[in-house]
Amino acid sequence: MAFLRYSALILGMGLTASASAGNDIHVTYAGSMGKVMDEGLGPAFAHQQNSNYQGQGQGAYGMAHLLASKKLTADVFVSITPGPMRILKQAGLIDNAVPVASTSMVIAYNPKGKYAQQFAALNGSDSRWLDLLATPGLKFGRTDPVNDPKGQNIVFTLLLAEKFYQKPGMAEKIMGGVQNPAQVNLEGCLLTRLESGQVDAAAGYESEVRSAQLPYLALPDAINLSDPARAKQGYDTVSFTLKDSQGHDKTLHTQPLVYYAAVLKNAPHGEQAGQAFIDFMRSPQGQQLFQQYGYATAKGDAIWP
Repeated sequence: MAFLRYSALILGMGLTASASAGNDIHVTYAGSMGKVMDEGLGPAFAHQQNSNYQGQGQGAYGMAHLLASKKLTADVFVSITPGPMRILKQAGLIDNAVPVASTSMVIAYNPKGKYAQQFAALNGSDSRWLDLLATPGLKFGRTDPVNDPKGQNIVFTLLLAEKFYQKPGMAEKIMGGVQNPAQVNLEGCLLTRLESGQVDAAAGYESEVRSAQLPYLALPDAINLSDPARAKQGYDTVSFTLKDSQGHDKTLHTQPLVYYAAVLKNAPHGEQAGQAFIDFMRSPQGQQLFQQYGYATAKGDAIWP
């Protein structure tokens, strides 16, 4: 079972188990959102509603499959990219999903690590960061592309980078294979491993890396997957194939780095409670909290109807 992050959040706000159960909320989310959900949005919503909040995060695809198989229930699911939401749509658990925030791919690094000074001297405008990631002995961390959109997105970013900088073969040289077990880490522990020095650099979303107050290398819009307007002529020019959990070949394509939220039809506290949380995320207060934790504003429209 993939790592799960739980938080029944009280956080000094005087909330107790005696709060009205009808106002309680259980939110599952992409694992990279831990700080904004469990330290920002969740407590603020609970305080406003005089209720209890519980957050649970892991790789968005893995979470979506757990929800779809009803091994897990929640009032709201928040995912990055539309893919995990489609799993719930196909399972008949959601009707639509609305954008609540957006982000971009970055390369985070350990500020006390062996390569910190070299990363700090770089910018994403040239290919030197690719050469640094390919340095023998440098430990690069990323998440599982089978279960986590971020694990897929760093593969896309590296494939786009080798085209952008005209350095064919660099993606493979850095990754050592799309599903290289020496690099793949569970979503919830990747930045912890980076902070502790177990890896020297890690693939991340700008939002989560800024929330964790880690230094990072920003990448050009042409490769960081942040701009939906670049999809057709740029991002969509790369794809890759991997083995899914059943051992079948699956070809993946890029998706915009937009966070979507949906109310589940089997919400234990009711669809009204779930909708209230989504409305809060999209409110001025919710958007301010997203920005406080390093997220950009939402882009695009609802995935459905």
